[in-house]
Amino acid sequence: NGAKSPISCLLSAGDQSLILLSAVNKAGSEWSPACLPCSPDEGRTCSKAPEVASVRVQLEMQSLWRQFDQLGTEMIVTKAGRRMFPTFQVHISGMDPAAEYVLLLDFIPVDDKRYRYAFHSSSWMVAGRGDIAAPGRVHFHPDSPARGAQWVKQTVSFDRLKLTNNLLDDNGHMILNSMHRYQPRLHVILVDRSRDSQRYAHRNFCTFIFPETRFIAVTAYQNHRITQLKIACNPFAKGFRAADSENR
Repeated sequence: NGAKSPISCLLSAGDQSLILLSAVNKAGSEWSPACLPCSPDEGRTCSKAPEVASVRVQLEMQSLWRQFDQLGTEMIVTKAGRRMFPTFQVHISGMDPAAEYVLLLDFIPVDDKRYRYAFHSSSWMVAGRGDIAAPGRVHFHPDSPARGAQWVKQTVSFDRLKLTNNLLDDNGHMILNSMHRYQPRLHVILVDRSRDSQRYAHRNFCTFIFPETRFIAVTAYQNHRITQLKIACNPFAKGFRAADSENR
């Protein structure tokens, strides 16, 4: 259809994608929810381009995310890849209607620890030092790039994203280590087609973090209350609900 992929679009706009990816690969660093530092050497935050400085992002289903977070959210990872629930969905405002943006999601380790679930106390405990970080990847929203007018008119959903623990995955899924804690991050990137875009790449993106979306990656749910909440709230868990009612 002749349309450029998000990656080629970013590269044609200069190397701002490389600057972003160098930033998002600094796992474990503390970033401001609205702005990443200009460079690793600068402690202050730089001024952002007007097209991104005005962007505001609201997490959808925030109350549900908080319910899970209070229990200790768990997300299943499988070799084939598993979708997230709750789904990461946001409502965006403040974009320049005529400007083009790329949206992408990545996951950074919350810490360098591995966890285990203690059933006797119904709580997560540190089990030791974390495994070597899985290969860093980013998930481009399939509608990227798109004009601001399109992004703001409806809920933006990352429902196609899948989580895997397969280090050799070649399907583009997000690779995570089981029993490790992660924080999703949303990056909003302005597509700058000017010839000197590389000079201003650090001004053309912002990052948004919602602490209530953090989770522990697991191959099977550990906390039965998480299982019950997912069955009760996930519209695709009808089979689990039926089995649960038969067992009562």
